[in-house]
Amino acid sequence: MGQPVREYLLTLCVTAAVTYLLTGPVRKFAIAVGAMPEIRARDVHREPTPRLGGIAMFGGLCAGLLVADHLDGLNPVFQSNEPRALLSGAALIWLIGVLDDKFEIDALIKLGGQMIAAGVMVMQGLTILWLPIPGIGSVSLTSWQGTLLTVALVVITINAVNFVDGLDGLAAGMVCIASAAFFMYAYRLWYGYGIEAAAPATLFAAVLMGMCLGFLPHNMHPARIFMGDSGSMLIGLVLAAGAISITGQVDPDAMKLNFGGTRDATHAMLPVFIPLLMPLSIIAIPMADLVLAIVRRTWNGQSPFAADRGHLHHRLLEIGHSHSRAVLIMYFWSALIAFGAVAYSVHSASMWIVLVIVALSAVGLVLLLLPRFAPRAPQWAERFVPPRYRHARSEPETVHSLASEGDEEVRGERTPVAAGVAGVNGATAIGPRSRFPDRRKTGASR
Repeated sequence: MGQPVREYLLTLCVTAAVTYLLTGPVRKFAIAVGAMPEIRARDVHREPTPRLGGIAMFGGLCAGLLVADHLDGLNPVFQSNEPRALLSGAALIWLIGVLDDKFEIDALIKLGGQMIAAGVMVMQGLTILWLPIPGIGSVSLTSWQGTLLTVALVVITINAVNFVDGLDGLAAGMVCIASAAFFMYAYRLWYGYGIEAAAPATLFAAVLMGMCLGFLPHNMHPARIFMGDSGSMLIGLVLAAGAISITGQVDPDAMKLNFGGTRDATHAMLPVFIPLLMPLSIIAIPMADLVLAIVRRTWNGQSPFAADRGHLHHRLLEIGHSHSRAVLIMYFWSALIAFGAVAYSVHSASMWIVLVIVALSAVGLVLLLLPRFAPRAPQWAERFVPPRYRHARSEPETVHSLASEGDEEVRGERTPVAAGVAGVNGATAIGPRSRFPDRRKTGASR
């Protein structure tokens, strides 16, 4: 198993390196062509930021697949049509995203493009052929049923990732966590149980991790470039392609043969027989955000595609979390759900898995309440911690030194000035009270 791990690691590193190196020139290109939209009402950043980061991510995808095609351990994957189907659908959705980043095309046109991209993958064989259902067994799908289910899964996943792309580094980090968990799941099926049909999904997950890791250094707060729809729709499609591959292409009869029968297979590895739950659990947070957004907008008499500031990450900012902390909390919940599902697939009968998940969920709830209970460092350690963790009497002493750091204020970091105006935890990024101090009063300059 050491050889495949090294080859996957090489593919991941090449994808990440190409994405990272291309992002700088892509940023200059985006600025040159004017792909820097004005600040919108729902945005939380304060300066126009170039988009089109998906161009670099698509370059990393192509480089990763090209390298994998020349590796002995991964070359057999390309004997099937699935990598070609992925690349065709990715190229189409990427082109639509680039046009939207530059010209902001209509939402219905984008939806139609997403359905066409999914249809292109279906035509080349990347489709759901059967559904393994516990208690019933494998249910074969007709051509129309498989096509409709595949298109629906692709469109839902793309929009779920697109909806969550609202904070610096949020979408790329969450998808990276999701792809890491999915890689572990697919790799265990392939090399742990000899199910070769899981090989394409394993490769897709490794390449997707590289795309996200290569782009994250440029996209972390404060972001120098956004991935835009060209990036968010692209990584959503790649994630959906892996889920479709492992859901509809893995032969249930092969699983029964490896596990010794239907009952043994069901008890030994429950998520194998309900694999749709695995990709859905991986994107549980974006999916929840998507469903809540549709319900909220429909309830208010708006179009489901109308943009607003009610997403989960906006809510975290409203209750007092900083930009960075909101992103880390979303990372935490994504990792908990995704890797919890992977752990349950390995030891579905172990009670300690459930107990650990419950305990970590409690930790997550405490993290959500941290803005209401801001910790205070001891006086001897105040010089080593951010100003928001210092005692109130020491905060005015730091105002003058922090006032010259205009970049920090523009980036949205909490300062004692803002805390003194609206309370330690009362300032928000998108509420009626701005947590960004008046630069004229602080003397900040850019």
